[in-house]
Amino acid sequence: MQTQAENAGAQEISRLLGSGLTARGYDVFNLFFFRKSDSFDEPPNTLYCASRRPGNPLALLRMLWQLAAHIRTIKPDVVLTFQHFGNVIGAGVSRLVSRAPVIANQVSSAMSMSWPVRAADIVMGSVGFFTCITLNSRDMEREYARYPARYRSRMKHVPHGFDDKSRGLPREIARQQFKLPSDCVLLGCAARLHPHKRLDAAIRLLADTPSWHLALAGQGADEERLKALADELKVNDRLHFIGEIPPQRMADFLVCLDVFVFPSQAETFGLAAVEAASAGVPCVVNDLPVLREVLSFDGKPAAMFVDAADQAALSAAVSSILADGALSAELRQRAKGLKSRYSLDTMVDEYVRILDEATRADMDEMVGRT
Repeated sequence: MQTQAENAGAQEISRLLGSGLTARGYDVFNLFFFRKSDSFDEPPNTLYCASRRPGNPLALLRMLWQLAAHIRTIKPDVVLTFQHFGNVIGAGVSRLVSRAPVIANQVSSAMSMSWPVRAADIVMGSVGFFTCITLNSRDMEREYARYPARYRSRMKHVPHGFDDKSRGLPREIARQQFKLPSDCVLLGCAARLHPHKRLDAAIRLLADTPSWHLALAGQGADEERLKALADELKVNDRLHFIGEIPPQRMADFLVCLDVFVFPSQAETFGLAAVEAASAGVPCVVNDLPVLREVLSFDGKPAAMFVDAADQAALSAAVSSILADGALSAELRQRAKGLKSRYSLDTMVDEYVRILDEATRADMDEMVGRT
């Protein structure tokens, strides 16, 4: 259960987890509050509570009523919620109409939550609305270290797994399919077009070097601001908005790129950068603790880390990757280890253990009551 249906990181993880659980014999239903993207490739057994984001209190009540109705119909043994609104709203409604234990996946950084949502999350996690709270990085555990002890006692570290995105089309054909120039240095990023992703820093790179182009794969409310910035910098002819890409085409997009630029200022894992690095695309990423943790293998970096707010440093990092073949090869070699470090099977197996523990505890509680 999660907020919106779109091709983004949280939805990719729930899609992969649902597929893995289905392969292990579970009946999996995907419940979204509303559909955000027309290009979203919905998994099997997908249900919606509204056709679009509620725009007024009455529409919100209708969405919540439909959410409750879906839960009653499904009669789940366990509910897994994703994203901060998915956790807070999903667990709240689920607890009203079902006795199924709730596993909350904390895939939102504290920076992305408003204070009322953060307060609700703390209270719900502390009093037991969530049976278990999964975090996908050790840095996230440090971020939540100040939360109440009863909240922290429910936390479990479950690193994301990911699909191998290294088997794309030949570069020339891939660029043709995405209508990208074939004879240029192409930087790129796959991310929601949101201010937290700080994609304006990537666009400013084009003003530094007239031969570079930038391809952005994603959709979001920040698109108009980014286009206005490109017009202001007079680089709009070298900025390519690809739109949202379904998971099965991400490998083709990545093979188009010379460098993956990831200036995001708020991440809990950085799935897009991990996928790009493991696919063999050298990555320049913002120097966040979580990205240093995740984008490494055997204690060595699998990407270049730089303060993305420092435009000169960001440009120099990209230039060094393009100019230094040995450096690029070294990063690619290290990044190969990310596939084993973040195994999809390992992630699914860990959730199977969590589900088994939750259902056993729920059964023991039922026996105790009778």
